[in-house]
Amino acid sequence: EGILRATKPLIDKQVTKIVLEVTTPIFEPPTPDESKWLDVQDYLVQKRGLPENFIIGLKQKGWLYADDQQNAVFTMRELPVKEGTQYTNAETTLKGAFLRGTRGENNSFMGYALNSKRREGWFYFHLGGKPGSEIQKVVLCKSPIEALSCALIGVTERGGIPSERTMYMAVDSPKSLPLEFLREVPAITAAYDNDDTGRSRAQAIKELLPQTTIAQPQAHDWNLELLERLRLQKVQQKQAEKKKNRGLER
Repeated sequence: EGILRATKPLIDKQVTKIVLEVTTPIFEPPTPDESKWLDVQDYLVQKRGLPENFIIGLKQKGWLYADDQQNAVFTMRELPVKEGTQYTNAETTLKGAFLRGTRGENNSFMGYALNSKRREGWFYFHLGGKPGSEIQKVVLCKSPIEALSCALIGVTERGGIPSERTMYMAVDSPKSLPLEFLREVPAITAAYDNDDTGRSRAQAIKELLPQTTIAQPQAHDWNLELLERLRLQKVQQKQAEKKKNRGLER
């Protein structure tokens, strides 16, 4: 009887471990389909105005690819671990994927791949500084395309990449924030939609992370803002060409 009492906690622990392993769904990344990639790339570059070199760079790192449904698959990875002022690379561990439909004219499909762990992995990338150096700023956006659009607008306005190490991260809910990680970052920017939902989301983040500043696009969202800026840029280029041609005619 004494032996049974002694072994019961061990048996209970093993049973609990087995139950957790059985009931916790395992994330399996969507299978890449290289035959669909050029269509996905064309959608992101032509329809969403994102730079081709950005998109190709993400694909080369394995952070973006096409699946068999012609969805753009943005991988969600564990965050790097901070040791002192340096970050060790834990980015290869996938915890989920954000999907964006690209097939057809008005495809509005957005969602997460089955069993994605939204509180364990995020889509993110860095600009500026040195790899592994201390992150000085994190810009939070609602989706990967929004994060890429916001980053491009920032690069255009500054005339180059930021001097400080900056992370752009897609987080569509304050409940999914990696708070422990973000509390260590000196500056946070909550860059969400220019509507009540976006403002509410940004305000909720500011309450959780006091070092947050709120940024809003003039358009409804950052991708629409980017597309409008690109449109105006083309108009200005055409006007400049017309003036140049008139000058040659004289």
